[in-house]
Amino acid sequence: MTSTVGLVERLTREIVDTIRSENLQPGQTLPSAKVLAARFEVTVPTVREALRRLEATGSVELKHGSGTYVREAINRRILDNPHYVPVDLAAAIELLDARIAIEPGIAELAAAVHAPDAVASMESALDNALQVETAVPAGHFHVELARASGNRALHEMLVSLLAIHSRTQQAARTSYDRLRDHDEHADILDAIRRGDGFEASHRTRKHLEAIKAAVLADWTDDEGPQR
Repeated sequence: MTSTVGLVERLTREIVDTIRSENLQPGQTLPSAKVLAARFEVTVPTVREALRRLEATGSVELKHGSGTYVREAINRRILDNPHYVPVDLAAAIELLDARIAIEPGIAELAAAVHAPDAVASMESALDNALQVETAVPAGHFHVELARASGNRALHEMLVSLLAIHSRTQQAARTSYDRLRDHDEHADILDAIRRGDGFEASHRTRKHLEAIKAAVLADWTDDEGPQR
């Protein structure tokens, strides 16, 4: 088992290296799993597992019957393409604690910048939130919040954190009331609209701590999300 995991991790890195060495851009397709298997002298299932890990980071997108497409996350500078591995409760809470440490400051910056286009993007994400089912959709409110800070490094860091704790996101969706989530996002956005950095930071921290409490209640060390 350990050797198989090691092989997949090595192959994941080699696929990323291939994307970069061949200068493949977001939207372009990778060679088929069969071609990659022949190139790297591994089995097709091993290639598919490596691609699934990359998809979990947002680096590629697998489209059934169409192929594997490069996505923007391949160009991240921070937390560069973390390889997805299953996380236990302790790891999930560490990641949420990281968000609690980072995002209130992001919200404060967003309120200080107070860019009209960024506020509009957050409004759009908020309007679409109740229809979105994916773990980290393109219009995700927290992603737009980080973008609104005007700090690319913070934006990339948050996108990476969201990518590597997709299971935590799933737990939050099943254990945290979506209407409450929406209302708390609206409160954060209201503070940013008013340029109130202190209130934006406070509301963001309170929101994330509530999510953490919900995830803690919904996880066990052995089973992950119970629903």
